[in-house]
Amino acid sequence: MHEELNNFTRNEVWTLETKPKGARVDRTKWVFRNKQDDEGNIVKNKAKLVANGYSQVEEIDFEETFAPVARLEAIWFFLQYAIHHDMKLYKMDVKSAFLNRYINRYRIIICTHLDP
Repeated sequence: MHEELNNFTRNEVWTLETKPKGARVDRTKWVFRNKQDDEGNIVKNKAKLVANGYSQVEEIDFEETFAPVARLEAIWFFLQYAIHHDMKLYKMDVKSAFLNRYINRYRIIICTHLDP
């Protein structure tokens, strides 16, 4: 939980404010899961603070949303191209990448309980 909150602070994701009069407030909840190794041993406990977006109304609270995902054919093409040209490939994980998206149109107000 501390790592998640530190990511929010470091990336300037939110500011602490008093609720404006008449503003609708979305709730949040903590989602917990255990990361396991190949043998099923728990290697890390993970926590994410998520907004309960199911109460939002399209075109009032948000526009069309999607997650950019490459098609399998594009991934295969990229791998074949890299192999053909004897290129080195690296794998990486971008922690908290979603926190870096700037939302310039909407102001989202959430109520969070920092203790689960």
